[in-house]
Amino acid sequence: MHMADALLSPPVATVMYAASAAATGISVHKLKKDENTQKLPTMAVAAALVFAGQMINYTIPGTGSSGHLSGGMLLSALLGPQAGFLSMVVILAIQSLFFADGGLMALGANCWNMAFYGCFVGYYLIWQPIMRGRLFPKMEAKAAARTKIIMASVIGCIVTLQTGAFSVVVETSLSGITELPFGAFCALMQPIHLAIGLVEGLITTAILIFVFEARPELLQEVNAKTGGHKGKLTLKKTLVALAVLVVMVGGALSLFASSNPDGLEWALFGNTEAGYNENMALDEEDYGIESGLSEKAASVQEKTAFLPDYSFADSESAAGTAVSGIVGSAIVAVAAAGISVLGRFFRKKKQA
Repeated sequence: MHMADALLSPPVATVMYAASAAATGISVHKLKKDENTQKLPTMAVAAALVFAGQMINYTIPGTGSSGHLSGGMLLSALLGPQAGFLSMVVILAIQSLFFADGGLMALGANCWNMAFYGCFVGYYLIWQPIMRGRLFPKMEAKAAARTKIIMASVIGCIVTLQTGAFSVVVETSLSGITELPFGAFCALMQPIHLAIGLVEGLITTAILIFVFEARPELLQEVNAKTGGHKGKLTLKKTLVALAVLVVMVGGALSLFASSNPDGLEWALFGNTEAGYNENMALDEEDYGIESGLSEKAASVQEKTAFLPDYSFADSESAAGTAVSGIVGSAIVAVAAAGISVLGRFFRKKKQA
């Protein structure tokens, strides 16, 4: 769902930057008060896992489209909404700057569409109420908690991807892109992201159930009372297992990602080469809005993206994808950990 700069007018892009900046500022302020010492390593590993997961596009059967992990629900369940949102901002910024994935001018919109809904809406309206709710009273505590995790993960991913997809439609409409009539574009975006959200919900469920069995206290709103058990692994072993998963996903499984366009690209351009519909039938080389701001943003991206499209420049070698997965995950992990360290530094400075 990474938007390109051509899908936004400068005024709309500016408004979305302001909205995402406000959410970022609030999150930073909140994080400075967080005294959870487990947050730093968990934040680093979780952010790296989402970056690696976003590199794997999974095919949506019968559509000619594919989807990939968004990650907002996963991060907010592990880190809380504020730290999860900041981790997503780091991921999206690094993708845009170093891998030319998503427009730089559109970064504010991408943070809003992919991070705000997944982390804040998904957490406060879905994850927290379900995990705190007195559901399944006849089940033992552990079974009830596990069922709640499954329910919150699936519902949360579906709802937040639907809201994110709808935001993309609204933003392009407000930008005045006449080739994308609101009704027709919405009729393509919502159903395909419903399917993508369902798959993401299952992936998110699998990861969170593993964490629940291994180290339940890493999950937000889960404690000894609601979890009903102690973890099978130490914190170190749990994080090492997730780190190994990052390397496997980013360095190996990413080589087998679907070549079909993702939900947004599929809606815009179709997939006639594979025998599917043309959908909005936009020209991939010439569509949307050109502006001085988008040209400057593209110029910056050309200079900063050392692995454009997750590959070596002017090369189709598969090694470029594997290197991108590992290097990108490492950069994201360091950056996410840095945010946590800064939060701890300012908190201690304020206390002193």
